[in-house]
Parts: sequence; structure tokens; C-alpha cells
Amino acid sequence: MDQDATRAGELEVPLPERTDARLVFIGRIRTPFASRDDCPRQGSPEGPVCRIEIDEPWRPGLVGLERYERAEVLYWMHMARRDLVQQSPKSDGRATGVFALRSPLRPNPIATALVEIVAVEPDSVLVRGLDCIDGTPLLDIKPDRCAYSPPAAARPGKVAI
Repeated sequence: MDQDATRAGELEVPLPERTDARLVFIGRIRTPFASRDDCPRQGSPEGPVCRIEIDEPWRPGLVGLERYERAEVLYWMHMARRDLVQQSPKSDGRATGVFALRSPLRPNPIATALVEIVAVEPDSVLVRGLDCIDGTPLLDIKPDRCAYSPPAAARPGKVAI
């Protein structure tokens, strides 16, 4: 089946001319997942150990990361379609707006994962919990929580994470 085929109820739009957000890829993510079909729907703390490779000028930015158990990883889903504004997920087939889904198919395919840090090396970080294709471009790594960003308070009817 063609993964890029539009499903019933989905809505495509023409992509606007590119504008430069001045994003810089700071490395690549190495996983055992060769294709979208190989990737889990969501990363798991029991998943395979994956390597986040950091490109040369950014490696000093890893200093201090070893003090944390978890990190938030932001990455660019480079193989995802960007022209769908409504999708019909395989799980239920109902057309839903892209901003109401966690799908990688979005206008700006930025993904985020909360991962367990296994080890920090001079040029890479070993983690568990990723769900991306091998070679995915890395945008950023942030410690899960630190003194500068306390967790938000839970609100009634909402689930605190």
C-alpha cells in the first residue's frame, strides 16, 4: 500500500513557498527502524537503545546532560508528507484536523519524544524511547525538567504529565 496515498476524508492543500525558519540540524538519530512501517506508533522506555549523534560544533553542548535521567528530543520527520490538513488515521478512519493529532504528517514535521538517557558520550547520547526512522535529522535536546522550567500545575479535567 502506498503510504502517501490520500485516504477517504483527508484534505490536501498546496504547500506555500518555502520561508527560511533558519533551523539547523545538529546531528542525526540512529535507530533500528529502516522505514515508517518499522517504527512503533510511540516510543517506549523499554524500546531499543538508540544513538543520537551530535555534529562537531555542537558537541560541547552535551556537557552537563549526564546529570539528567530523561531528555526531550526534538527532531525533523524528513520523510513525512506536509500537505495534509485533515487526516483519516488508520485506527478509526475519521477525518481529523492535523493539529488534533500526534501524526508525523504535518505542515512542519517537528516531532518530540521524552526519552530515558542511557549514557552520554563526547559525541553522542544513548537513549531509549524513540520512534523515528534511522538517519532522522536532530533539531534539539533538552533536559526533561530543571530548576528553570518547573512542571505546570494540573488543572481539573486535565491529565498532568
